[in-house]
Amino acid sequence: MATPAAATAPSMPAAAPAPDLAALKTRQQAAWSSGNYAVVGATLQIVGEELCEAMDLKAGSTVLDVAAGNGMASLAAARRWCEVTSTDYVPALLERGRARAAAEGMTMEFREADAENLPFADNSFDVVLSTFGVMFTPNQDRAASELLRACKPKGQIGLANWTPDGFIGQVFKTLGKHLPPPAGAKSPALWGTRARLTEMFDAGASSVKAESRLFNFRYRSAEHFLDVFKTFYGPVLKAFAALEPARQEELHNDLHALIVRMNRAGNGSLVVPSEYLEVVITKR
Repeated sequence: MATPAAATAPSMPAAAPAPDLAALKTRQQAAWSSGNYAVVGATLQIVGEELCEAMDLKAGSTVLDVAAGNGMASLAAARRWCEVTSTDYVPALLERGRARAAAEGMTMEFREADAENLPFADNSFDVVLSTFGVMFTPNQDRAASELLRACKPKGQIGLANWTPDGFIGQVFKTLGKHLPPPAGAKSPALWGTRARLTEMFDAGASSVKAESRLFNFRYRSAEHFLDVFKTFYGPVLKAFAALEPARQEELHNDLHALIVRMNRAGNGSLVVPSEYLEVVITKR
C-alpha cells in the first residue's frame, strides 16, 4: 500500500520521446526523391552565385557541395575554376546536375552521399558549401560536425538557409499546421537563425558571419507557384498526398492566402521575396 506521502507526491511529467531520426531521414529522402526538385532548384541559381562571391572563392580551390540537389552551388563554383565534388542522397538529382554540367561544358565529380555521414577523409576540402540542402537533415548537430570535419583547417563553409520568418519558413509553418512534424524533431528553419548556427559551429570556427538576404520567387501567378510546388517540390507534394481531399483544399487555401499576402508584383504576376541567411564560416 502506498504511504500517504507517496500517494500525494506530484507525478513527474513524462519525458518527451526522442525522435526516430532514422525513420525521419527515410521519409525525408522519399519526399526529396518524389516530384522533381530540379525544376525549383534551377530557379534558385543566383543564390549559389552570390554565395560563391560572398566567400570570395578562388580558382583552384577544392570544393564540396553537400546536399547539392541539381548542382546550383556546384555549378557556381565550377564557373570560378574550382575543383568541385557535388553530392546528394537522391541519385536522380545528381543525374540532373550531371546534365547541367555537361550542357555548360563544366567538369566536376558527382558522388552519392549522406550529409550526416560524408564519405570523405578529415580535412579534405578548402571549401564546403550547401544551399538550402543540409538544413533539412534530421540530425542537425551530426550534419554540422560533418561539414566541419570535411573542411580543411582555416577553410570555409558557405551556407544559404531559409529563415523561420521568411516566406519559405512561413510555407513550412503552414504545412506544419495541417500535417504536424514528428515530435521532438528540430525545425530545418533553425539553420536560418544566428543562435542555432552559433550552437552548431562556434566551437569549431574562428568566425561565423551571417547576413540576411532576399531571394525573389518569380512566377506567373499564385496558382502557378502552387502548381509547381505541388507537382515538383517533394515536401509540399507529400504533404498534399497525405491529406484527405477536404484537408487538401484547406491547405491549398492557406498557402494561396500566404502567397497573395506576400506578393509584391502588382501586375497580376507573382514576385515574393523570401529571406534567407547567407553564412560564411571559417574553420579554426
